[in-house]
Amino acid sequence: MEHPTHPEVLVDGLWLSGHLDDPNVRVIDIHLDPTSYEGGRIPGAVYWPALTSLLGPDFRTNSDTDAIDRLLGQSGIAEETMVVVCSDHRALGAWGFWFLKMIGHDRVRVLDGGMEKWRREARPLTTDVPDVDAVESHSTVHEHRRRILLEQVLQAVDNSESVLLDVRTPEEWRGEIFVVAPPQPGERGGHIPGAVHLYYESALNDDGTFKTDDELSEMYQAHGLHPGKQIITYCAVGMRSAHAWFVLSQLLGWPNVSSFDGSWNQWGRLADTPIEAA
Repeated sequence: MEHPTHPEVLVDGLWLSGHLDDPNVRVIDIHLDPTSYEGGRIPGAVYWPALTSLLGPDFRTNSDTDAIDRLLGQSGIAEETMVVVCSDHRALGAWGFWFLKMIGHDRVRVLDGGMEKWRREARPLTTDVPDVDAVESHSTVHEHRRRILLEQVLQAVDNSESVLLDVRTPEEWRGEIFVVAPPQPGERGGHIPGAVHLYYESALNDDGTFKTDDELSEMYQAHGLHPGKQIITYCAVGMRSAHAWFVLSQLLGWPNVSSFDGSWNQWGRLADTPIEAA
């Protein structure tokens, strides 16, 4: 497996094109809208609907091990399977990586540049439904350093050893919208007090690929983030948060990075969590 940098977590289109017939490689295509997948996908790619496979009805991370086992099994993902995650959404490949790592599947890579770059390079596409042999799968949802829970985030507020990184849009940061709409009754807009704001796509080049390590390190440190700090990323429902976690922990190798996957969907619905708004 070759890539200019980080072959342990990234593959490019050239590598994947040469492994489409490899029975030990499974491509997972994660989408918010199925029409994108239906319009053309990587040959053999299995579709995961983001809002119903990786999230539950409350838009919280799916932690139902029976449902996760069915998802993995029906997707043909055995323990030894190398999973390559892609999407037409710039955050979802890294989110799929985070999710698979969280449930105990370590053989996973992200397609650098996603479907955006794959199409631009005129690589193979199909509308054929993949024929996948189901397997048995046994997942374990881990409560460890890849994710962080509400109580720990509350402890990190005003802690000089921790940095909260908000990777949402400026409109979400200012409290003008809540996830995708103006705040409704029971929802509060804004950001966690003291959080640093840096939109998640700042880590990407124009073509959707990841910037170099030097560029990324300089950018984050200019915003007050350092590898010696506890870094907590958050967004709306954990998708973009996982992307920032991937960049900081997997590409830069910073040791103490966690994604608050409850994110604003959890924080902004509580009556007593501290909030700032621009």
